[in-house]
Amino acid sequence: MLQEPGRALDLVGANKHGQQMFFANMHFHRRRTPRLRPHRPRRRPSPPTGTFTPAVGVQLALFDMAPDPEVVRARAAWEDGELTRYCHQVVLEHAEKFGWSAPRRNDVVRSLRLLQTLRGAPDEKIRATDVLVLPAYDGNIASTLDVLAAAGLLIDDRPLRVEVYFASRTRLLPEPMRTELETWLRVMLDGSKQAPRQRGRDPATARVKILAIVPIVTAWAQAGVTTLAEITSDDIIAAIPSATAKRVPAVTRMRSLFKTLKARRMIFIDPTRGLTTGPGPSNMPLPLDTAAIRDALAFPDPATALGVALVAFHALTGHQVRHLQLTDIIDGRLTLPGRSIPLAGPVRVRLTAWLDYRAGRWPHTINPHLFLTQFTAGRLTPPSHVFPWKKTTLRPQALREDRILAEAHANGGDLRALCDLFGLSIEAAQRYTHTVGPGPAPAKPRSRP
Repeated sequence: MLQEPGRALDLVGANKHGQQMFFANMHFHRRRTPRLRPHRPRRRPSPPTGTFTPAVGVQLALFDMAPDPEVVRARAAWEDGELTRYCHQVVLEHAEKFGWSAPRRNDVVRSLRLLQTLRGAPDEKIRATDVLVLPAYDGNIASTLDVLAAAGLLIDDRPLRVEVYFASRTRLLPEPMRTELETWLRVMLDGSKQAPRQRGRDPATARVKILAIVPIVTAWAQAGVTTLAEITSDDIIAAIPSATAKRVPAVTRMRSLFKTLKARRMIFIDPTRGLTTGPGPSNMPLPLDTAAIRDALAFPDPATALGVALVAFHALTGHQVRHLQLTDIIDGRLTLPGRSIPLAGPVRVRLTAWLDYRAGRWPHTINPHLFLTQFTAGRLTPPSHVFPWKKTTLRPQALREDRILAEAHANGGDLRALCDLFGLSIEAAQRYTHTVGPGPAPAKPRSRP
């Protein structure tokens, strides 16, 4: 009776003149901080403006001081500058285009007022790192970033996840060694146009290499080494693991590190030159439990059932499943780069069930991706890497290997068929054909009399 639409629940006010009752287990808080609560009635907003010219320069702060949250909320309730009026019109267009609900639209407007209050000058562009602190003032992050980007007022200075991971793992290293590792990471991510040239790698690849390099470098730092220029071949041989599964990737990644530093003239000699990795690790793909796959195919969630079916029947990767678009499936055929796959009957049944659920749950979404979540329905981005696998114990890579392994045994280890059907390289396909036992020996030709 007392709760106002769009306002947080006020238990003290609700119980002031009597006891407010609730149904059991239905009272929950979605927010860590209460909604903005203006002390006076809000005045009518000014009409939106169609132009906004951001300042060319940026006034740097003399010192950083955390603002008072209560003062920020009070000022944001009455803030009405040129930026917020300009972005207000962008919010309305964005909300109509992506089918935002009224609470989400109001949250973005409130967040823009908070940003106008928090920043130093009224005509500056907004940095993404300033948006990331809005939850402390009950602000919105993702949708606000989308609006600022659409308005051309966003400076995206957010660090990559691999950069945050790298900083957390190397914060205790001495400064010369840390600078050398940062140079290597930057070349890994951005690539290099000077010799030796290389393309920028995927951040996930850089994370894997960091995971192998940092423990070895940390051990050297604890032993008193301050720069990688002091490392010799004997140090590397003594530091790499003895197990084959860890030795080969360790040597390969150390070679990448020292090769980059040698090209930048940060070390004198490449200590990995001449080191051999030996034979690589050989692991045999193993089949999964058939009962577990059948249970996942019959999962009540239509998105999970469709994701499992796409991998179990057609061996798609998790990345391909995430980035599938509606236009990739036409007349029962799935089109991928270099492949055209006729969908199996069970996959079509689950695809129909998911499309019906998708149309009923988000009828006005313009997201082109096949899989949607509540978070991505109002955007154009794909779902996270854990969707739709977070509800099942199966993982796409293990399920894909099970499918390829079954095909290898069904066709008698036909290497060319595996390469054409699943887009594998010769080396990758041989990993599955080696599991197929030798067939019958060919009959010897009879000698002529």
